[in-house]
Amino acid sequence: MGLGGTRLIVNADDLGLHPSLDSGILRAHREGIVTSATLLVMGPSAPEAVSRARAQGLAIGVHLALSTRLPCAAPAAEVPTVAPDGRLRASWADFARAFLTGKVRRSEVALELEAQLARARALGAEVDHLDAHQHLHLLPGIRPLVETLAKREGLPVRWPDRLPRPSWRRAPGPALKTLILTALARTAPRAPLGVRRVSAGGVFEAGRLDEPTLLALVDSLPEGVFEVGCHPGEGTPHVPEDPAWTYGWQAELDALTSSRVKARLLERGIVLTTYGSVR
Repeated sequence: MGLGGTRLIVNADDLGLHPSLDSGILRAHREGIVTSATLLVMGPSAPEAVSRARAQGLAIGVHLALSTRLPCAAPAAEVPTVAPDGRLRASWADFARAFLTGKVRRSEVALELEAQLARARALGAEVDHLDAHQHLHLLPGIRPLVETLAKREGLPVRWPDRLPRPSWRRAPGPALKTLILTALARTAPRAPLGVRRVSAGGVFEAGRLDEPTLLALVDSLPEGVFEVGCHPGEGTPHVPEDPAWTYGWQAELDALTSSRVKARLLERGIVLTTYGSVR
């Protein structure tokens, strides 16, 4: 393909959070277009998920988490403002509110993020990139901590900076959240020397990435290296750490294993890749 064309990372989030999500992610890799996954290192099924992912050659990044009631990776006594009572806050909004009002110490956030990366490696993951659960790494004050870690470890970082598309008008709520994230990504200072940010889409489509939506997203990709984030899973699992959470996990799995989607990638000459291949 030469230096032109599109190279696409298809990354599945939330590996290790629930066995049904793990099974969907692994199937989307075996039978579909998923090329990597990001691990919630303190998720209940994380140890087995890493073992299964390694066995089938699925690339693994770390889904740095500061929410969703997961246990902290650092000793609880050392991160009390990050993980009250030893668990992270319930939602991204709860964390953002606490952080932006000065109730969370940045030094503790740095310690927790480092502990999560160390935990991934202790489980056997060969980490190839960093991103953040609910994209909290874009928050002012959190971004420098994540990029300092990324620079030290030589790891690329997901950067959800895709511009709005007309289809976003059909879902104002997700569109607003996506626009805020895009604004944070595009107004952030330039990446530190030695840190690679990889442009990412799929934020607006999270939980609704069915076949037509995925085909449209693929058709919108220009030349370059991009990530599409996704959330495949089998069935409609109940996730105890976030009981109200409902995504179209099965529909995303069906889209990611669709023969039409595979054919569209071939037609457009889009090459599937991983973060480890684009450093």
